[in-house]
Amino acid sequence: MLLNKTPLYRIAIFASGTGSNADKIISYFKSSDSISIALIVSNNREAGVLHIANKNNIPTLILEKEKFFLKDVYLPVFESYKINFIVLAGFLWKIPLNLIKAFPQKIINIHPALLPAYGGKGMYGMHVHEAVIAHKEKQSGITIHYVDELYDHGKIIFQEKCAVDKNETPASLATKIHRLEYAHFAPQIEKLLLFK
Repeated sequence: MLLNKTPLYRIAIFASGTGSNADKIISYFKSSDSISIALIVSNNREAGVLHIANKNNIPTLILEKEKFFLKDVYLPVFESYKINFIVLAGFLWKIPLNLIKAFPQKIINIHPALLPAYGGKGMYGMHVHEAVIAHKEKQSGITIHYVDELYDHGKIIFQEKCAVDKNETPASLATKIHRLEYAHFAPQIEKLLLFK
C-alpha cells in the first residue's frame, strides 16, 4: 500500500493579475509528489488568478496593504499552510523585509526583461516592453531571480533571450516574452528545488 507522502515543497504563488503564469505552474506540478502549489496569494480581489485557484481547488489569501507591510502579520498564515517557498508570478507589490528574512533565498520572481536592464520601480508588464522598444534594443527576454529588499535586484537564477524585431510592438514583444515565461518558469522552479 502506498502512503500519501507530504510534498517536500509547498509553494505559495503571489500574483496580481490574470494568473497566466500561475496557471502554467499549477498544471506543471499537478502530478508531482515533491512540489505542491499550496496557496495562491493576491493583492487584488478581482484578479483572474483567484478563479484559476478556485478551479484547481487551491486555497487563496487576499492581502491587505497595511497588514502586509506591518511586521509578521501574515507569517502565521504561511506557517499554517506549511509554505516553504514563494514564487512571484506578476505580483506588483514590493516584498517587505520581514517576509524576505522569514524566507531567505526562498522567494523568486520572474521579470519580463534581461536584468539588470529594464528593472526597478514601475518597470513591469507593458512598461518594460515599451522601454525596450524605445531604446531600440535588439533583444529582450526573461529573468528569474531571487528576491531581496530592492526591486528586481536579487541574484539571477536563469535568463532566456528573444529577438526584438525591427517592427516590434509592445504587444508583439509581450507575446514573445509570455511564450518564454510559459516554457521556462515551471521547469526552472523544479530544477532549482529538486536538482540543485
